[in-house]
Amino acid sequence: MAAPDLDTDVLVVGAGPAGLLLAGDLAEAGVRVTVVEQLVAPTTQSRASTLHARTMTLLAERGILGRLGQLTGGGPGHFGGIRLDLTAADPAHPHAGQWKCPQARLEAVLGARAGELGVRVRRGQRATGLAADGDRVRLTVRADDGTSDQLSARYLVGCDGERSTVRELAGFAVTGTPATKEMLRADVAGIDVPNRRFERLAGGMATASRWPDGSTRVMVHRYGAAARPRAVDPDLAEVAATWEQVTGERIGHGVPVWLNAFDNTTLQVTEYRRGRVLLAGDAAHRQMPVGGQALNLAVQDAAALGAALVARLTGRGGEPGDEVGDEPLDGYHRARHPIGARALTNIQAQVLLLLGGPEVDPVRELLAELMRHDVARAHLAAMISGLPGPDRAHRHQRDGSDRASRPDRAEPVAGITRATHGQARERIRMGRLTDTTALVTGSSRGIGRATALRLAADGALVAVHYATNGDAARETVALIEKDGGRAFAVRAELGVPGDVHELFLGLERGLRERTGEAVLDILVNNAGATTPAGVAPEEVTAEELDRLFAVNARAPFLIVQRALGLLRDGGRIINISSGLTRFANPEQVAYAMTKGAVEQITLHFARHLASRGITVNTVAPGITNNGSPLFDIPEAVEQMARLSAFGRVGDASDVADVVAFLASRDGRWVTGSFVDASGGTLLGAAGGAA
Repeated sequence: MAAPDLDTDVLVVGAGPAGLLLAGDLAEAGVRVTVVEQLVAPTTQSRASTLHARTMTLLAERGILGRLGQLTGGGPGHFGGIRLDLTAADPAHPHAGQWKCPQARLEAVLGARAGELGVRVRRGQRATGLAADGDRVRLTVRADDGTSDQLSARYLVGCDGERSTVRELAGFAVTGTPATKEMLRADVAGIDVPNRRFERLAGGMATASRWPDGSTRVMVHRYGAAARPRAVDPDLAEVAATWEQVTGERIGHGVPVWLNAFDNTTLQVTEYRRGRVLLAGDAAHRQMPVGGQALNLAVQDAAALGAALVARLTGRGGEPGDEVGDEPLDGYHRARHPIGARALTNIQAQVLLLLGGPEVDPVRELLAELMRHDVARAHLAAMISGLPGPDRAHRHQRDGSDRASRPDRAEPVAGITRATHGQARERIRMGRLTDTTALVTGSSRGIGRATALRLAADGALVAVHYATNGDAARETVALIEKDGGRAFAVRAELGVPGDVHELFLGLERGLRERTGEAVLDILVNNAGATTPAGVAPEEVTAEELDRLFAVNARAPFLIVQRALGLLRDGGRIINISSGLTRFANPEQVAYAMTKGAVEQITLHFARHLASRGITVNTVAPGITNNGSPLFDIPEAVEQMARLSAFGRVGDASDVADVVAFLASRDGRWVTGSFVDASGGTLLGAAGGAA
């Protein structure tokens, strides 16, 4: 065994995000630091991938964000699978919400920064022994070839994960609860399954999302399945069998890229410091990785500990080696231990909500109802984001250190300006409707089907409503799922007693099954009845008039009315009218009257809902190919085309694109409007565009 290496102030065990950020912070302050890592090379596994607002601020302060490349928004977030918009914590925060960054990329950038600052990283070495002697700590390490070495430093920090060797060797006391539930997780290439976001199915919970490289991350839990000790990770056969039990889908033919299992073991050390040995990240607390909090807690621990060690070793601005008292290190424990405990509590609550069986559904419904209130949303979002909350905008917590966050130092995410940060935070994004929900009435065919397809393509979960043609509705759903979207069918015949109640029973059930909550972002009132061709105004009966108003006017009004309790603030309502309200065709006077009523719904509800940020607009199509036999007759199509300024008959997708615009963030400043989507029919006879 070689003589102890005395040329180090701090030894850090573990070259993950926490260890590398800590090492870089220490080196930047002039503290000599050495990192010990048992892996010979950095891992390329995706593992964690979510960064929260507080973590983004810490990275920005260190000039790291620009080196990570362009980060994309990670959606609104969740609490136990119930959608939670994390921007509610502090809407004015420059990094509000959550951001996607694979752990491997973060580690690579942090490692490069540490190397540039002179950090020594000793890879392929495992800690096997630890002893404290006066003012130093000695660590014995064993290399892969069997040789041993002894390292010495003033302080030793364990950043070596949930099965921390440092924690065990130093004798830290631990409290907590053993595992009762387990989730299987895998990245699998060569499979094609629908995207899912915490879908609670009859037999369990499943989630699936496609990575940029084409592989799919699946996570699955079977209700009632108990956690069991695992010496090795599960194989694909086990994951595939459980996935099929829960979803009915087969993925065993895929190629596994990464597999693991994680359980709800909950542990926390009673003290984050024992003499000259300290812990940070998962070494100090073990929790189920629900809500993406583990990585963020680890980075925030490391940032606070780095400031405390620098203060301890430099005398708060003195030279290295000019030590002061232990107060900074004691302050690290006092600040981070309660934060860790609070996080473990909210994670335990989320595990119950997410992985509990049908018995937790009443609690989920009640919590979802509470989360509609601004105060509740902001409280939970701040807890997960690591922020003090919206009442203290830009005053970020200091984690027990004297290094206050300075907004003027915060840099934007690469490729995203400060101006566009606000855009990225919006629930309904520019051209993207990821993590939103939509109801499109009458969407089994025609304009309704085209609208459902377009909204789903933009990322929305779409409820496909139909009255009688179940096969057509299921075909719409199949078309959406074939393209990787998400949808489900809902049946309700409009214009009859109990119609809206039946519609919303099916809608709310479908939303809860797939998202854990009955919340709506977009409502498109498209369903309608028409009068037969060739019926003169004097031939319209009272019964026919009543039927048209019941389907075309009464039902949309009641649907909007019922939807108000489900619609999020900032939501969208789009009512489909007709160019016939501006273009005389006596044979369609009764139909046009009902569509005129729809336009009044738009006008008055737009004013009524403006305070909630909900936009309400009318889209008025002209002659549009809805798949009826009439559009198979060339002569008829040619005659109809002459009515358009563009000299052609409209396609259903032409109208759907207009609806999608109004449903997106691009349409945020349009409300109470009548949008002519008739291809210029209302301009009069076509000119030279035939």
